[in-house]
Amino acid sequence: MRSPNIRKPYVGLDNDINNGMTEVGRIIRDARVFGLIDEEETCAGWLQPGLEDLWHKVQIEWDKYGCQVSGLPEELRERYLRIQGEAVKQALAAGWTPGEDED
Repeated sequence: MRSPNIRKPYVGLDNDINNGMTEVGRIIRDARVFGLIDEEETCAGWLQPGLEDLWHKVQIEWDKYGCQVSGLPEELRERYLRIQGEAVKQALAAGWTPGEDED
C-alpha cells in the first residue's frame, strides 16, 4: 500500500481521486466486504496508522481465501461484486478511465 501522508488525514472514499479508484479506496471497499468496517464508513479523517492497520486486517481476510475472489464464500463473493460494481459505475460516471493512472 502506498502510504498516505501521515500528517494529512485521508479525505475519505467519496472524495478520493477517481471516486476512490485508488489503492486506499480498494482497501476500504475490501474492508467493507469482509465486515471490518460499516459499508457507510468512508475513513475520512483517518491517518496513516489507522489505514495501515485496516490494510493488514484486509490482507489477513484475503489470505483465508487464497487472495482470489473465486475463493470467497458465496455471500462474500456477492457482496464483493456488488460493492466493486457500484464503485466502478460511480467512477466511470464521474469520468474515470480504467488503467489511466497505472504506470
